[in-house]
Amino acid sequence: MFVPKTDNQSDLEGPHRNAGPWLCSICSQQNDTSCMSCEVCGVLRDLSLYFNNSNEPEGGAKRRNKHSGVSVLARSLFAPSGPKSKAVVFSDGFRGNKNATGHMQASLGTLHKTYMTHKQRHNIVPFKFDIPSPDDMVSTGLKSSRHLRKVDTAVPSVDIPGKMVMGDDDLVVEKDTSTDPSSSVKLDELGGNSSTVAANTQNETLILDNELQHLSLERKPKNSKTKIKKPVPVSQYKPEPWMLQGEDQDMPRQLNLAIVGHVDSGKSTLCGRLLHALGRISKKQMHKNEKEAKEKGKGSFAYAWAMDDSADERARGITMNVGVAYFDTKNYQVVMLDSPGHKDFVPNMISGVTQADAAVLVVDASLGSFESGMGVNGVGQTKEHSQLIRSFGVENLIVAVNKMDSVEYSAERFNYVKSQLGIFLRSCGYKESAITWVPLSAMENENLVTAASDTRLSSWFHGTCLLEAIDSSAPPPRDVSRPLRLPICDVISSHVLGQVAVCGKVVCGAIGSDSKVLVMPSGELATVKIIERDSSRLSLARAGDNIAIGLQGIDPIHVMSGGVLCHPDYPVSVASSLELKILVLDITVPILPGLQFELHVHHAKVSASLVRIVSLLDQKTGKASAKKPRMLTARQAAIIEVKLEREVCVEEFATLKALGRAFLRSQGSTVAVGVVQVQGERAEQAS
Repeated sequence: MFVPKTDNQSDLEGPHRNAGPWLCSICSQQNDTSCMSCEVCGVLRDLSLYFNNSNEPEGGAKRRNKHSGVSVLARSLFAPSGPKSKAVVFSDGFRGNKNATGHMQASLGTLHKTYMTHKQRHNIVPFKFDIPSPDDMVSTGLKSSRHLRKVDTAVPSVDIPGKMVMGDDDLVVEKDTSTDPSSSVKLDELGGNSSTVAANTQNETLILDNELQHLSLERKPKNSKTKIKKPVPVSQYKPEPWMLQGEDQDMPRQLNLAIVGHVDSGKSTLCGRLLHALGRISKKQMHKNEKEAKEKGKGSFAYAWAMDDSADERARGITMNVGVAYFDTKNYQVVMLDSPGHKDFVPNMISGVTQADAAVLVVDASLGSFESGMGVNGVGQTKEHSQLIRSFGVENLIVAVNKMDSVEYSAERFNYVKSQLGIFLRSCGYKESAITWVPLSAMENENLVTAASDTRLSSWFHGTCLLEAIDSSAPPPRDVSRPLRLPICDVISSHVLGQVAVCGKVVCGAIGSDSKVLVMPSGELATVKIIERDSSRLSLARAGDNIAIGLQGIDPIHVMSGGVLCHPDYPVSVASSLELKILVLDITVPILPGLQFELHVHHAKVSASLVRIVSLLDQKTGKASAKKPRMLTARQAAIIEVKLEREVCVEEFATLKALGRAFLRSQGSTVAVGVVQVQGERAEQAS
């Protein structure tokens, strides 16, 4: 018999215990010999109190057959003592049993009184196993779910009137209240627990399992199209008064300025130097860029990193995406679009620069670099960018002859560049009076925001500096007389604008806060929540403004780059095939019917195929010179039919120029530029 203990001590503590600290079998914590439970996890020192001897095969089998509906833990704690067990007397007169293997066994009340103090003790009624415990009900449900699926074809299922249908928005349960409780499947037939489980409990478990298996999702058919309100003829459109005048009228006019040119011509450095000179980059940020550039061995990239802020761009030392920055002149708020020059990222350049009003073509004046951009051994990006900018509708071009310091500000070199490039620009359709030539050095800050201070340049050049040339650009037209059209340049994430936010240029019409817009081609309506321009909140924006918009009331899945925000009553056209009037560029491989290519229309990019060549055109008269030619070669004009992989938002060029220009690219180069003549298959715009 044990020596009586106090209430705070264990009754198992006795001379049979080894002296010294003991190791917890669960968390391996070393505990003092006076502690009967682990100080970390709380597990009792003698775990045998939790378990009965179930290692013997025969005994285990008998117990499983006899107590198949009772958990192992419950059987080990509360099973009656076996014939081989002997009584053990605890302190306070309580009794337990000890079997032949030495494992302790006692009732819950005994354990409670043994290990709890008098103040903490409560009267606990032992659980009677005449009904399933909560643990058994969970186990029964899991087993029935597994076995019901296996024997679904062999065993009759429960006939449950009603069904559960999950729609797009709500979960609707349709169930007959007159369900017969007697209609059930015995758990024993399904490999479950024994008949000791009540029949009604089995019924409830199987009913729940059957309902879960019959959940169904109601989805819209794949071929269903969004019903778009029947459009009103554009001729009936009249601008509302708030579009013509408002509180934002005093804000400076925006000028979207594209910075283009051959790779490594110094575009990003020029942008960063210009922003720094105008105070748009703080000294702290500039010092940080200089420090990081020197650490990576790229000290000359400090100004370029003002625009190239991504890790990939800085690691590779090239611009990959169109960077956006703002600065002010006397007449404009300039939106500067720094475009990638590498040929691999021309698609990004097209998507970003399609919203340009004017452009700066940056040319490297150093020996060999200018010739590389002109494509002496192929088509260089100086030529390609010049052609693309002209195709965007840009008529005013500033040619910045950069890196003049590398040629000692030579007037002879400048005149050579001007003569060679001038011939090509005129062949692209630029007028001589619309081209401004500016020699400069971005790295040395010569002739950027003020007149050149180096006498080697100022001695022979007496024209304007770059900033003055930008400020003197012709004002872009603003058309508010047409319904709203805002091609989505990019879908952005912003804490200020909300979960669904887009950016782009308003090409026509106007947009105001709290107004309704139609998002095409999805055909979903949304509400304009916030309008921002250069982080400044606006109440409205008009044609020509480059803005960011926060939308609400629409799922983000319906908003994508290449879509168009438009007036709800005047939706933009959508087409899956087009008739294009194109001009083939300097290609080496002829264009044949069946050609697979990428078609760029404003910010949309889609795979397409050439269905047929309708006719060749005389470039002087514009009339057809040959019907159904077999192929197209360099510098030829033609009318072609193309089939698009998916529908895109597009307008005929005669209706809206900004949405009617097209660019064809194949195998990493631009093969043709053109305009939309006629739309083929249109998306349904009426119910």
